[in-house]
Amino acid sequence: MAKRPILILPDERLRAIAEPIEKIDDGIRQLAADMLETMYDAPGIGLAAPQIGELKRIVVIDVAKEGEEPEPLVMINPEILSYSDEVITTEEGCLSIPELYYDVDRPSEVTVRYTDLDGKDIDLHAKERLAICVQHELDHLDGVLYIDYLSRLKRDRVLKKFQKQARRAG
Repeated sequence: MAKRPILILPDERLRAIAEPIEKIDDGIRQLAADMLETMYDAPGIGLAAPQIGELKRIVVIDVAKEGEEPEPLVMINPEILSYSDEVITTEEGCLSIPELYYDVDRPSEVTVRYTDLDGKDIDLHAKERLAICVQHELDHLDGVLYIDYLSRLKRDRVLKKFQKQARRAG
């Protein structure tokens, strides 16, 4: 396993659409292991491959709280099959947009279909924290960031801040 650098806004790869994974091989298993190590080290509860510059449809999630046993989830080629009508507002953050948190409205439950590392297709009904995390991470696979759900004013403010930081660092 190897910890990978996390891309930070305004890196354009964060807006790219990830490619489906055709075959689960040792390279994909290694990518999943690297992603989990990177996510735990950050620390975060989810990470999508585009966040480390890999434009592949794979996400890792672990919503276990501190002190609980880790429950890592690796989703390959995930897709949301259904959303609940009930919407909840939760504060979201993102490893690619560090130290900023905003309230976002999302469906409180989703059903997601994905392939696991053993090549098995799984349908998972997720609620609350897991459902929010699944939606957030799957958005990354389509180049969507949680700030895209904010008002234009707030989103523009975030983008300007990170563009300014990137210019200073570059």
